[in-house]
Amino acid sequence: MEDAFIRHIELLGYEKRFFPSQHYVYMFLVKWNDLSEKLVYRRFTEIYEFHKALKEMFPIESGDINMENRIIPHLPAPKWFDGQRSTQNRQGTLAEYCYTLVNLPHKISRCLHVVNFFKVRPDDTNPITDSQITKPEVFLLPKDAKKNPTDITGPIVLQTYRAIADYEKSSKSEMALKAGDMVDVVEKSESGWWFCQLKNKRGWVPAAYLEPMDGPDESEEQEPNYAGEQYIVQKSYTAVEEDELTLKEGDSIEVIHKLLDGWWVIRKDETTGYYPSMYLQKAGEANSSVKSELRNRSAPPRRSTIRNAKSIHKQSRKQISQETYRRNSKKYIQSRRNRKENFQNKANVIIEKNEQEENKPKAQPAVPPRPSKDLILNRCTESTRRKIL
Repeated sequence: MEDAFIRHIELLGYEKRFFPSQHYVYMFLVKWNDLSEKLVYRRFTEIYEFHKALKEMFPIESGDINMENRIIPHLPAPKWFDGQRSTQNRQGTLAEYCYTLVNLPHKISRCLHVVNFFKVRPDDTNPITDSQITKPEVFLLPKDAKKNPTDITGPIVLQTYRAIADYEKSSKSEMALKAGDMVDVVEKSESGWWFCQLKNKRGWVPAAYLEPMDGPDESEEQEPNYAGEQYIVQKSYTAVEEDELTLKEGDSIEVIHKLLDGWWVIRKDETTGYYPSMYLQKAGEANSSVKSELRNRSAPPRRSTIRNAKSIHKQSRKQISQETYRRNSKKYIQSRRNRKENFQNKANVIIEKNEQEENKPKAQPAVPPRPSKDLILNRCTESTRRKIL
């Protein structure tokens, strides 16, 4: 029977774990020669110890004798304290290391040291957990990043949220919820519809019905931008609540606050109010079939309209009042007008100065005085002297 060896190692991302204390483990999908695929978890400190032992086993290939002979890839030493930022930033290096490792000569890539390190351990299939400890958070690499291990962007975060009220789905693509259900959020759309999974079910859920486990979620929302971003209304909407706006298709507006539940605060002239983000499109941005299909759906419910909403957090979400939006928005509009007027005034002053300069009579050249008779007789030619005699 042929000895086992690894055909490919793919870095999927990492997990943030909280037992026995907070730490991070990388997730690897290991593909073996018998076509099986196994998921294993390794801390970076373990990976680095494995790397050091590999270098000792192959001193020539590690460059210990002559650096020109080195083919074993480099791997940076772990930091004194590995936080989430360093764990995330190291993914590109680690993905490239695994790719190079598997493609080394067989005496290295198929040696027992490599094979044993990536074999499935008991804690890979049944990690040690504590029911009282927070569930591990999973950070997956984007699909595009897996194509190019040296160009890895930020991870997709799978967070656990809790339903604050019952929700009955209205289409096949949605998912029904009961108050207290714990779901993993796979995708957060700015439309206010989030794609979630609950056990073996998947579907779209209004973000307004969900709250994070670790506290109110206003920290995830952007700060208001009273300067405003130019958007165009792609679908008309008639206001239902007092703080909403009624707009027609084609209207030009400014978005001043993007909220997670898909209801953005917008400004039309000097009026502010809520409007469904799924019916808006950024000025100058090309339309797409996905956006067009999304606009055929109904707007997601707002948090303020959910009945029997029960939060598990003592601290409620901090909401900005519409009066605050309106007041700050008017201040910004006024300051923008003042800047515009000052600019126009300065431009007018410059124009007036230019006109004054143009209207001034141009200076004439001075006429030199007539030379005296003695000067002409002493310095001029004979023909000139004859004229004054």
